[in-house]
Amino acid sequence: MIIGLIGKPSSGKSSFFKASTMIDVKISPVPFTTIAPNIGIGHIALDCIEKEFNVKCNPKHGYCKNGKRFVPVKLADVGGLIPGSHLGKGIGNKFLDEIRQASALIQIIDASGLTDSEGNPTTNYDPNTEIEFLENEIDLWFADVIKRALQKVTKVSSKADLIQILSEQLSGLEITKGSIEQALEHVSYTDAENFAKTIRKISKPIILAANKIDLKRSQENFEKLKERHQNIVPTSAEAEIALKKAAEKGLIDYHIGDDFEIKGNLDANQKKALEFIKNNVIEKYGSTGVQNCLNKAVFELLNYIAVYPVANSSKLTDKEGKVLSDVYLVPQNTTAKELAFKIHTTIGEKFIAGIDARTKRKLSADYQLKNNDVVEIVFAK
Repeated sequence: MIIGLIGKPSSGKSSFFKASTMIDVKISPVPFTTIAPNIGIGHIALDCIEKEFNVKCNPKHGYCKNGKRFVPVKLADVGGLIPGSHLGKGIGNKFLDEIRQASALIQIIDASGLTDSEGNPTTNYDPNTEIEFLENEIDLWFADVIKRALQKVTKVSSKADLIQILSEQLSGLEITKGSIEQALEHVSYTDAENFAKTIRKISKPIILAANKIDLKRSQENFEKLKERHQNIVPTSAEAEIALKKAAEKGLIDYHIGDDFEIKGNLDANQKKALEFIKNNVIEKYGSTGVQNCLNKAVFELLNYIAVYPVANSSKLTDKEGKVLSDVYLVPQNTTAKELAFKIHTTIGEKFIAGIDARTKRKLSADYQLKNNDVVEIVFAK
């Protein structure tokens, strides 16, 4: 799974990427600073089940802090898109190609309205405009790909045949048969542009990050944005970076995705900066919004759940004896056997049954996993 970070130039994408991964990337008010996509690892935060089982987990990947499990997920900062990107304007075509690999997209918006559609300084720019043009650019790009694919669709004998053909032609966009089937329930494939828009919404859902929310103008614009967009999160990537750096220096205890407490000796400037974040971001919106965006992308846009595979359901350990070492983020309705294949192809092929660690009952191959399930996979050896 890859989450793509998209937006116009100078909206704060690279800052959001750094805030999520703490990887140093070039951050500049100059448009098209990002020439090649930045790839890194962020984390999805969830309540760890260690307390329920009265154990201490030992994560193989990611980490656990104060009962919060942070599960790695790949992020791609795919750079700046401008009007006409689908035609190759700017350097958009290059970045549009990166979007095809993403499962979900987070559009970073300059909620302050202080940069125009190409990322140049301005005043009173309407953030709604960048939301609309960017979505339109992706839809037009999808439509172009789909129109070319449809040229290869000639005689279709059945709906299943059509889905198979479209699946083969659209595999480059990482679109599943399920997404195609769902799109066809709403619109005919012969209406290429509407079909493209529908399948994009299904296969590359977008959450909006109203960035630079610490600025007064952003806060005013955000109230207007909420009236038109439900799936929008107030965000300050710069505040998130500042809090994580302060935590690294031992100045604060930062509960990522939440509040912080001062624990070190601060100079006047540090104290002023943290007070500003506290008053203008945390107290108003509950957090910097960065972690919230990542979580919403996975759990709300993609409808994923967290499951814990173990080798021993009684001890909750893997084959090396580590307690609750793995968490898998999987789509809802994933079956026990599908989980087995995700662990290892051989385990899936030799699957016998699953065992629920809570109830100890056997689970069939088609048992649909639930959030926070702890499952031992039994397979032929």
